[in-house]
Amino acid sequence: MKVGLLFGSFNPIHIGHLILANFMANNTDLDTVWLVVSPQNPFKPSNTLLHEFDRLHMVSLAVADNPSLGVSNIEFNMPKPSYTIDTLTYLQEKYPSYEFVLIMGEDNLPLFPKWKNYDRILEYHRVYVYPRSGSVTTELPAMPNVTFIKAPVLDISATFIRKCIKEEKSIKYMVPDEVAEYIKVHKLYL
Repeated sequence: MKVGLLFGSFNPIHIGHLILANFMANNTDLDTVWLVVSPQNPFKPSNTLLHEFDRLHMVSLAVADNPSLGVSNIEFNMPKPSYTIDTLTYLQEKYPSYEFVLIMGEDNLPLFPKWKNYDRILEYHRVYVYPRSGSVTTELPAMPNVTFIKAPVLDISATFIRKCIKEEKSIKYMVPDEVAEYIKVHKLYL
């Protein structure tokens, strides 16, 4: 089984995440894509993050009707902040017959050499890179385990969605209806 791993805060999950995950699951050699909810990204401040269980629940709601996608809370019981190499190592030990492929946005490439043990990630795992608007080119694409995937580019962000919610503006079509309802009922991001 070849599993693509799309890590994220998903604060909240939005259609950009879902379109990308679905595209990767259905237009590459991946058998499935797991959306890995990260409790705390080492490069992002944690004070803007909704509780991880709320974010996990919204991701679960968003992918419930798609058999090509899965959800993982693997990092919830790991030390924080979460480091990708540790998660990949743990997953490989837990599922030895699976091949795990890291899915990352092109905008992460300039920071990638700052990731903990990034060279080990490249040595033991493939990395599928999708385009992001405004990305800076780096040396990394020349690496043999890095593959660029021409996935659709959708310029939408969770930051923009949170801003809309605070300003009491509609987020319809930016997030799945079930996620919008969850946010509304639980008065999140206000």
